[in-house]
Amino acid sequence: MPINGAPDNLNTLSGENDVVVMQNITKTFPGIRANDNITIRLRKGEIHALLGENGAGKSTLMSILFGIYTADSGSIFINGKEVRIKDPNDANRYGIGMVHQHFMLIDCFTGLQNIILGAEPADHLGILHPKKVRKEIEALCDKYNFHVDLDVKVQDMPVGMQQKVEILKMLYRKNSILIFDEPTAVLTPQEIDELIASMKGLVKEGKSILFISHKLNEIMDAADRVSVLRKGKYIGTVDVKNTNIQELSNMMVGRPVQLVVQKGPAKVGKPILCVRNLTVYSHARHKEMVKKVSFDVRQGEITCIAGIEGNGQSELIYGITGLMPVKSGHVYLANVDFGKKKKVAQSEVVNFMKIEELSIRKRNNLGVSHIPEDRHRYGLVLDFPLKYNMVIEKYFTPSFSHHGWMDYPSIQRYSDSVIAKYDVRSGEGSDSLTRSMSGGNQQKAIVGRELDRNTPLLIACQPTRGLDVGAIEFIHAEIVKHRDGGEAILLMSLELEEVFNLADRILVMHEGKIVAELDPKKTTMEEIGLYMSGAKKMDLPPMEDLKSSDYQEAPVGLVTLEPSEDKKATAQEEESQKETPLEKTEPIDEKPDQVKPQEEKAEESKKALEEKEPLAEPVKEDLNKEDKEEVEKETPAIPPVSEVKEEIKPEPLMEAKAEEQAVPSEEQKPAPEKVEEVSVKENSNPEEEEKDNKPIRINGRFAKSSSKPQTSLKKEEPKKEKKDLDAIRLKNLVQFRDKKKNTGEKGDK
Repeated sequence: MPINGAPDNLNTLSGENDVVVMQNITKTFPGIRANDNITIRLRKGEIHALLGENGAGKSTLMSILFGIYTADSGSIFINGKEVRIKDPNDANRYGIGMVHQHFMLIDCFTGLQNIILGAEPADHLGILHPKKVRKEIEALCDKYNFHVDLDVKVQDMPVGMQQKVEILKMLYRKNSILIFDEPTAVLTPQEIDELIASMKGLVKEGKSILFISHKLNEIMDAADRVSVLRKGKYIGTVDVKNTNIQELSNMMVGRPVQLVVQKGPAKVGKPILCVRNLTVYSHARHKEMVKKVSFDVRQGEITCIAGIEGNGQSELIYGITGLMPVKSGHVYLANVDFGKKKKVAQSEVVNFMKIEELSIRKRNNLGVSHIPEDRHRYGLVLDFPLKYNMVIEKYFTPSFSHHGWMDYPSIQRYSDSVIAKYDVRSGEGSDSLTRSMSGGNQQKAIVGRELDRNTPLLIACQPTRGLDVGAIEFIHAEIVKHRDGGEAILLMSLELEEVFNLADRILVMHEGKIVAELDPKKTTMEEIGLYMSGAKKMDLPPMEDLKSSDYQEAPVGLVTLEPSEDKKATAQEEESQKETPLEKTEPIDEKPDQVKPQEEKAEESKKALEEKEPLAEPVKEDLNKEDKEEVEKETPAIPPVSEVKEEIKPEPLMEAKAEEQAVPSEEQKPAPEKVEEVSVKENSNPEEEEKDNKPIRINGRFAKSSSKPQTSLKKEEPKKEKKDLDAIRLKNLVQFRDKKKNTGEKGDK
């Protein structure tokens, strides 16, 4: 067996049975050599598997064959003839089709439109006739047992259905050389079995298949031969009949791999997540996908949700994490000080918070970590560098920003540490563009980011999707480590092997409801399969909702600092208004030349009011009529003339009546005070008054608008008391005139 090099017969083809030969292929990206002198041969009528770690160069090699990349060096032979494949159209002309690991679909197109895209059934006028091929595609679905709704847009399809659309694209074009790049990564166990059976049927029809997978069981079941790559180098090719899983894993990783998770018994604590009667409606499928589901996730325990895809598991996670709105029911999260978390810290749980109406960011800040099912749609910003994706949930925290300025050195150091710990391989490290990374390394980046947050609740959906056995071993060990540290873990996986390896408790969903709660130590895969298919159902006792004393509304102010400060400032303003209710009933112009400052007047008025009726409460917003009159008698005051002008002007009849009553005789006019609160306009001309029409005549005087800016008292006056203030001000004017009249003082005209 050749090791770390190509076979000996590099310059000769092995015979007519070789439909594809990729000879001495080398491809280099900035900072990394993805393929290093690799030679692969595909025989006619066989399933040839490519096995390797994440980042070993498998997808890059197949992308060169399909025309997405161009090799730096090397040759490609199709049916014994050397060809040059420049783009995927050339590959299609040579009969090569590819199912990509990252779907090449247009989200806003339907399944049918994506399948025929590039090979549209058009007449000589260029008019499309998709109905002509619809029956053909439906026949392919029936033949290979693919349940695909051709009229649903891709953006509304679950991930498994999108994978089937990718496969149908290739089958519709009748390619003879088929490349499957991890086609089973998003399929259920039943769908995987159906796909493998379909692949074997295609081989019998004379097609040849290159099959990339990380799942050793699938390779042993489906492949005839397997070629192993490690870190971009060719390790060797073996017949599947002459090897076993342990040998293949050793060839792939270079060391013995522990395929069974080692974990001790769970130390179960208090509930961290409580879901009660949760119902989630899917607008894409036009029905309720989750129907009154209730369960708890407790500290120090891995609770796994199992089920056949399409039975509501994804929608349940979306409802808990905020990716979909909740139609009814409640989601409670324990109020835990996870910054000072200890092992199985049962005493840290004080009460619960309702979070079903909070945003995703607020839920994350309150202690929810989420490894999403679709890493491209919900997990990463593909056009960002890797380091920004590592801090995308906490870039605003003091660790990575100061007063709104990003701390780029801290971001770089943190990203480098996570990359090193979780072995995330990329050409330029933290500065690598996320889109350029392999799917497995993108997944490891997400898993490392979420596990490193150390939150009280971890929600993991397909956490090992697309990972090699070495990475799966490490991720499983990390999840168990976090469980033993006191975290509550909600796991959603379509792989029963992973469910049995990790779960402490299994909840089985069927048609949007939980139909069974099982202990993995006391059940079998066959029994779980019966519950998943709906053949069996367990009578589960109903769970009571939390009492109002057990939970509180989520502390929104703790999630983001700015709203809490605004709320605090608003509360202080309201409190200040409540503490000085006289400001609402007695407007006072704060001028420096007043005889009595506003504070002294307010104090005297408050004493007078307490003598009348002591206040038992600190605040009474609305005083009764008698109290208002008493206050007015004790503390008469002249409001700013500018305010009077604005307030009284809209009521001319009241002005005229008040003026007739307020004009005194010549002998009874009060004398002017030493300190005037209102500027007086002397030697006024009635003709100019009529012409100008701006000043208002009060008590025989023309008032000018105050040139000084208005104080904040006017802004603090509630609008609802405006009409009462008009009447009070008018009364104050009359009372002031009467008082001056009684004292015998003379006023000026």
